Amino acid sequence: MKKFLFLFAVFISYQSIYSQSEKIPKKNIQKGFAKIDYLSIDMPITNIPNETNMGFTGIHYNLNLKNNFYTGIGIYGSVSGSRGGFFTLGVNAGLKKYFSDGFYLDTGFHFGGGGGAGAPDGGGAFILPHFNLGYDFKYFSVNSGWSYVDFFDDGLIKGHQLNVSLEISLDFEHSNYNASEKEFEIESLSSSDWNQKSKRSSLMLHANNLKVVKDNTGVIKKGKTINLVGFEYASYFNENWFAFLKVDGAYNGIRAGYMDVFFGAGYLLPIIKNNTNVLAKFGIGAGGGGGVDSGGGFMIYPDLSIEQKLFNDIYISINKGYLLTPDKKFNTSTFGIGLKYYLERNGIINDDESYSKTKFKGFEFIVKQDIYFNAKRETEPTEDMHQISLQINVDLNKSLFIAGQTSFANFGNAGAYAEGLVGLGFKTKPTLNTSISFFTQFLAGAAGGGNISTGQGLIIKPSAGLDYKLTNTLNLRAAGGYVKAKGGTLSSPFLNFGIKYNISLLKLK
Repeated sequence: MKKFLFLFAVFISYQSIYSQSEKIPKKNIQKGFAKIDYLSIDMPITNIPNETNMGFTGIHYNLNLKNNFYTGIGIYGSVSGSRGGFFTLGVNAGLKKYFSDGFYLDTGFHFGGGGGAGAPDGGGAFILPHFNLGYDFKYFSVNSGWSYVDFFDDGLIKGHQLNVSLEISLDFEHSNYNASEKEFEIESLSSSDWNQKSKRSSLMLHANNLKVVKDNTGVIKKGKTINLVGFEYASYFNENWFAFLKVDGAYNGIRAGYMDVFFGAGYLLPIIKNNTNVLAKFGIGAGGGGGVDSGGGFMIYPDLSIEQKLFNDIYISINKGYLLTPDKKFNTSTFGIGLKYYLERNGIINDDESYSKTKFKGFEFIVKQDIYFNAKRETEPTEDMHQISLQINVDLNKSLFIAGQTSFANFGNAGAYAEGLVGLGFKTKPTLNTSISFFTQFLAGAAGGGNISTGQGLIIKPSAGLDYKLTNTLNLRAAGGYVKAKGGTLSSPFLNFGIKYNISLLKLK
């Protein structure tokens, strides 16, 4: 009897320990890499006599898959030549094969949409295959080789060119999306894989204003204010230094179409610990469109901001800076306000002793294709317009999420059209054998270009749809809705179809 009771106690203890460990979501590591590439595109002679090559540079993030395949997404912009404001968005796929310790072959392609700056981009759809030879230096790799670009939907931009790329391994840790909103005491994770130093990130939605100091075109007068809306993502190397990516689009002040994208670094100086910070940033990138003469598009962006904690991890930020081309052909001061969310993620070790709990937060990344029916134009005949879109959702709880979206036209004679939107959404729990869930969302923001009638650029875009679960990280998505421009005649129903990649990240709270 005693032996039986002893074995029963051991069995119960084992089951208890096993059950507790099962409740802690598994830490997964997704291998990936960031990439910056450059190519010089031979431009056809159209509205600019003896036009020079367009310097085209891209920022990408790719996930490593099985058997040396990779896939991801990237955005390109003009940085030299005469087409400042030319931007594209697309998806990547490729194969990277090592044939020695350092040397490798990289072959793949990029498909996307976009255009702008009066370039002969047609509907905006283009392909960009490449075949490169590279060398891996352990902490980074470089590669170069042949590439071909073709804006094949009635565009005139096409040709062969060399390309050069810099790649940096950038893995991330996550758990399955079904762990989203689960909470744990820090102590309960001390014996798990999450017992490591946390990493800091921030997301900011901001309204920015450009006070034009100099513009030689005469289209925008001195003293004119351009209103923009956008988002910024920052990842911290340590407590002070960080890298950031910032994207903005104009919605008021000029005719629609202006956009800028910046990548850079900054330093955070705490003034009152955990409450007030001063941040200095310096970025380089591309900008233009909407009548702004930014030359080839390359811009520099120094900025100083101060932020104050409102509650928990939410801060309000006020910034002041400058935005200019190197020759000061376009030169403007900037000022704005933003709402920032800090995330101490994927670890329970942190110098701030105020954290006592953790929560897994859901993140969704959606790539989709939109179809706008009978999209009104300013001068051209009305026709359908298609665009490729990237949307990122951050869960506020199990039902509500905040969303950010950027889109670029790729079919329908509107290659320069682009959107930058933010908003809120609501989703249901999975139904029908946990395979299907429904959602609705309301987005608003800046849009313009491509002769689409959006006035000064402000649009609203409500929609509803469903997700169908394929795996723990992948869903198919379909939705329908309506897009309406304030001050323009764009007023169209739309459909979209796409794929969603969803994960959860551990957050200190």
